[in-house]
Parts: sequence; structure tokens; C-alpha cells
Amino acid sequence: MSFLAPLVLTLALAPTTATGPATLAPGARDSLVHAWAASRTGEQEALRSDPASYLAAVQRVDFGELRRLVIGRAADCEVRVDDPGMPAHALAVSVAGDSFHVAALDSASFRWQHLEYREATTGPAGIEFGRWSLRLSHQHFPAIIVFDPRSPRFALAHGREYFPVNLAYRFVLPLTPNPRPDTVVILSTRGNERRALRVGWFDFRAGGRPCRLEAHRLLEPGVDEHSVSVFFRDATTGRETYPVGRYVDPEPAGDGRWILDFNGAYNPACAFSPYYNCPMPSKANVLPVALRAGEKDSHYAH
Repeated sequence: MSFLAPLVLTLALAPTTATGPATLAPGARDSLVHAWAASRTGEQEALRSDPASYLAAVQRVDFGELRRLVIGRAADCEVRVDDPGMPAHALAVSVAGDSFHVAALDSASFRWQHLEYREATTGPAGIEFGRWSLRLSHQHFPAIIVFDPRSPRFALAHGREYFPVNLAYRFVLPLTPNPRPDTVVILSTRGNERRALRVGWFDFRAGGRPCRLEAHRLLEPGVDEHSVSVFFRDATTGRETYPVGRYVDPEPAGDGRWILDFNGAYNPACAFSPYYNCPMPSKANVLPVALRAGEKDSHYAH
């Protein structure tokens, strides 16, 4: 994930000339290549063993019309985990507007941000109890995802695949701001319609052709008001890369421009697990060129 500085939109449109790859000194190029190698090694290790790995997810329950879900071993629990180590009625989680209220029942307590609680109200977050953890997902379609470090899906781990690092796909460029940022509907992999702000456009040249991608900010609880996301498809989609599409997180360059590095293009969580709800790229963000950079399809979803 990227750590993004505040985005300042102006009413004047920035130039829309397509930008070519950023020029780097040899030392800077070597440093970036090594940094990407280290990042990918960490991602491989996390997928295989991290308690919050996509493969650790074992269950998802949407709230739907319910406002309260109970997690536990008992048959009357909405989120039932049939394991001897799970209390009969461990926790109760209620939707409270854009937040969640969590209360311990048979569990002595739960952990949130490394502290122990019997009761707390939080935005979208991760909490832990016993060996399990929960992701409290809102997205205006609240749900609970259960993670277990003993998940049988870890047995499926065969790594993640990437294109070789290619700095011809690294751009430093302006974001052409949308003079009247409008709300658009973005479809998701579970069939929900999600709202996002269309904040502007990135223009660049790849494969000898001018390309344009819309930049969005999801209008959902827990999303930073200055964040910028790009969801896209290209000519590799469904062939070398995940059929739904890929994501890339622009980072501020500190001079009013943004770093758009497709070596950091990654698969959504739903490429690894059926328990996630992921935004799908809009028709405007389908590119005719092949961006052979970033993550390939490792075929966990097939």
C-alpha cells in the first residue's frame, strides 16, 4: 500500500501531453531494482505464512439486512467457527453507521491496535481474539472476514508471479485534475455497486502509444480523503495477468507530480481468495497496450 500526501486539486487543468518514462541515473535504477526485489520477497513470505495472508481467510459473512452478528462455535451464531478452541459465543459485532461496535461475550477480551478490550467502537479494522482475527469490512456493504493461522488454504501456496522489473514502465507525471470531481459507480466482484470520486487523469506513453487512466477515490468508510487509486486492465488481462484487472497506487513525488510505477501493479485480494469484495476497473480504464510490469496471475482463483 502507498502512503499518500494530500492531493490538491486546482480548477485549472494541467497539460495533458502524454509523459514518457522517467529518466534515472544508473545508481538510482539499481536501487529501485533491488528495492522491488526485496518487496517481492516479502510479499511471497507473507502470502505463505502471515496470519493476515489472503490464504488465511476462511470465511466471510455479509451483514445484509442484519445489524448484529455473533461469532462463535455455537449453532446459533451467524458467524460459526466449528473448532473446539472457539468459545460458544465469542464476540458480538454490530454496525454503527460507518463504524462497528465490538463486544466480548464468552471471550475474556479481544485485541485491537495491540491493546486488550472488552468493548470498543472502531471504523473498518482488524481485531484479534484467541488464534483468530477478524477483518471488519464496511464498503457500505458491511461484512466480517474470519482469518485462521491454521487455514487449510495455506496448503495451496505456490508463490506469486511477477514480470521482471522494467523501469520503462515507471512514470513521474502530473495528475490532470477533474475540474468538477464527479461521483461514479464502480462495480465490485461480489456484484455490489460502489461509489467513487473521479479525481482526474494520468496521461503517459507506453508501447509507443498515448494512454490515459482515470484516478479514483472510493467514497467509503476508512478510505483516506487524499488517497488516489487506479484500477485498470490492459492487453495482458486474462492472458498473463488476472482476468478481473490490476491495481496500482500512485505516490506523490513531492513537486506536484506523481509516481506511477507499474512495477508495483498488483492483483486485488479476490485473485487469491473468494472472501473479498474488490473494485473492478471501469470501461474507461481498459488500455489497448500490454503493460508487462508488476504482478502476473498466479492462478489462485481458478
